[in-house]
Amino acid sequence: MRGSLWNSGKGTVARTAMAVALASGLGLGGMIAPAIAKEAKKEQPAAGGNSKEFAAAAAPFQKSFNDWQATKGKAPDAEFKAGAQKLAGEIGPVEAGAKTPLDRLILGQWQQILGGAMGDGALQQKGLQNMADSGQLSADKVPMVQYFLGATAYQNKDYATATKALRAAVDANYSEDNAAELLADSYVQQNQPTQALDALKAAITARKAANGTVPVSWYKRGQVIAYNAKLGPQAIEWGLLSVAADPTPINWLGAGQLTREFSQFGKEESVDLGRLFERTGALGVDKQYTGREFVEYIQAADPRRLPGEVQKLAEQGIASGALKASDPFVSDALAQAKARIAAGDKASLPAMERDAAKTADGKLSAITADAYLSYGDAAKAETLYKAALSKGIAAQADKDRIETRLGIALADQGKYDEAKAAFSTITSGVRLPLAQLWIQYVVTKGAK
Repeated sequence: MRGSLWNSGKGTVARTAMAVALASGLGLGGMIAPAIAKEAKKEQPAAGGNSKEFAAAAAPFQKSFNDWQATKGKAPDAEFKAGAQKLAGEIGPVEAGAKTPLDRLILGQWQQILGGAMGDGALQQKGLQNMADSGQLSADKVPMVQYFLGATAYQNKDYATATKALRAAVDANYSEDNAAELLADSYVQQNQPTQALDALKAAITARKAANGTVPVSWYKRGQVIAYNAKLGPQAIEWGLLSVAADPTPINWLGAGQLTREFSQFGKEESVDLGRLFERTGALGVDKQYTGREFVEYIQAADPRRLPGEVQKLAEQGIASGALKASDPFVSDALAQAKARIAAGDKASLPAMERDAAKTADGKLSAITADAYLSYGDAAKAETLYKAALSKGIAAQADKDRIETRLGIALADQGKYDEAKAAFSTITSGVRLPLAQLWIQYVVTKGAK
């Protein structure tokens, strides 16, 4: 896909300031039980309390841990890290003594904080896993810990753990926007692109159900995943979802390119895709993406067939810098178009219209309507397309082409409901995904 938005690699998942929160204990302050040593006097731990084995090992460790934490921001970074490394080497007896859920929670937070200070992802993950598995987290903290566990596992390339934890966070509609993208990419890393797309859809549904804002990056992520996995129908679907959510020119360009990539478009379909690009402003985005689009549109329109449209396109492309006037292809197309117009191409349309009215079939009416549409006379085009359809069109492919262009003519006049009805008659075949894009266009226009 030369000049496409989709040929620049796999993309990367956005990172947050995760390490800061991890190193500071996730903001779960007060979780470590005070006076752990009291539990050491008991033969059996109270319900939900510490085991005597854990309390015996944890009491002296907690004092050393608190002394170390008190140096944060005061001791040099290297010294603070060295202190964390020393404590990590001493935590073994504490871990061995952990028996109860509360033991695991306290141990986990210590491991997570020390791992953050040391830059030790494996220790961080171990601590977060202990916290998550303890069953002692308050309900409002569970999604956050699952998110950080999943994100840490993702960074550690433990994608199975990342998937499980992030799934829990996303299902709870955790507020961190990149949770869904990390989950999706965890599936991708395990060669499960379909599950990745399903996860993103579920996240979108959950966010909408909570009346939240769906990040536009989720739609882009879905498109990238589908494109890289060569999942054509899903790529087209995610393109539609993208423009439905955020109908910007760049998104229209991306959605149209994906549709073309996974469809079998000929020149007639390419003309109508180019028309969509022109009407949505997609041809006005960065010229690195649009130069090829102008060329394809001009080639499909053909200066011998639709000279008025080709002239307009060529001049628009030159003005935007996407085309160069000195390019032989551009200069030749422009010269041919101007010559055809000067020879009376547009002036011949009234006579063609009269001849079309006399014919029994709709072929000449459709050809004449195409010419009027290309010159921007949408009202004339509408009348002639309707005449062609009323006379009968034998081939379904021809009928779908005429219905598409009738819809375009209606949309150009602001008749969005009628345009949608015309596009909606196309229910199968090569033009179906193109019609779906046009339907979304008129829905968007009609909503303004």
